[in-house]
Amino acid sequence: MNAPTPRRSTAVRLALPLAAAASALSLTACGAIDAVDGGDSSAAPNRRKDIKVGLLLPDKETARFEKFDYPLFKQRVAALTDGKGQVVYENAEASAAKQSRQFADLVDRKVDVIVVDAVDSTSIATGVRKAKDAGIPVIAYDRLARGPIDAYISHDNELVGEVQGRSIIEALGDKAGSGKIVMINGSPADPNSALFKAGALSELKGRVVIAKSYDVDEWLPATAKADMRKAVQSVGLNGIAAVYVANDGMAGAAIDALKEAGATKLPPVTGQDANLDAVQRIVAGEQSMTVYKSFLLEATNAAEMAVAKVQDRSIAFDALTQDSVDSPTKKGIPAMLVPVVALTKDNIKDTVIKDGVYTVKDICTPKYAADCAAVGLK
Repeated sequence: MNAPTPRRSTAVRLALPLAAAASALSLTACGAIDAVDGGDSSAAPNRRKDIKVGLLLPDKETARFEKFDYPLFKQRVAALTDGKGQVVYENAEASAAKQSRQFADLVDRKVDVIVVDAVDSTSIATGVRKAKDAGIPVIAYDRLARGPIDAYISHDNELVGEVQGRSIIEALGDKAGSGKIVMINGSPADPNSALFKAGALSELKGRVVIAKSYDVDEWLPATAKADMRKAVQSVGLNGIAAVYVANDGMAGAAIDALKEAGATKLPPVTGQDANLDAVQRIVAGEQSMTVYKSFLLEATNAAEMAVAKVQDRSIAFDALTQDSVDSPTKKGIPAMLVPVVALTKDNIKDTVIKDGVYTVKDICTPKYAADCAAVGLK
């Protein structure tokens, strides 16, 4: 499938410190951009606060969406509108058909803007066109939807794959040249999957042997587990040097399959999303890493973009969307690409704990107390 093509400088592709992005967020939160764009919205009659923002998220299997993205988005809309803005929220539970109905319902309800993380980037295009015809702007969230969208906020998704692939090479060390790798990739309907895979392959190709590669429809952990079992049968348990897994939900399933096959020492296994159980697996030495993508920065800035679009604060909107991406159906889409970080047992304190995503108590339950002590989490 055609993947979205980011157009940006090389510098943007670097894994920038989250602190730098956080400082940019603080400018918007403190009203610096508002000041440039004409001051407090109360001074402008057309910048009403009783707005309706539609938010459509794709599934509940990925823990971040319900636990972080939606609450953070809702809180920021409320803060920007003095509590008068309403977020109309729906979760598609991994069903493209259900999300299409939810999208159509938001158009019928005449919301002011729609923010959508598409289950299927192609099928959602029909809804995006209908919204456009109805004068409702659409912002693609996390995954680049097709159709005439107005903006896109996500991460440098090819960089996500590069970070994952690089971590495997570093973990294998001298064994990298002959090591057999199993790849468990995301859903073909998700345009990010192609970018994750491309980024990983840019690090892995020619440096390891890719013994098996699977694309997992709807990112379902059960399917990933079945694929991992097939890989063990084909390659042999002791022949698998590492497992590239595109996200944490599937990583947990792959690790379960390896354990059930009799693995006493697990190979390096990657992940993405910094789910709590993944962080605990990292502490325990079962998962080698995950990619931490700041939920705070993505969700909060998405809310900023949505409100700015409705209130016609063009300077604020432009300041938030200084990158640009192309989709198969539209070129030059204004975008914000949020930095990513490789989370390992060595930087848990400096990432998810420092950012308030989890506390030490959340991570270090009695089951993981000894492992936490060993890595200095107290």
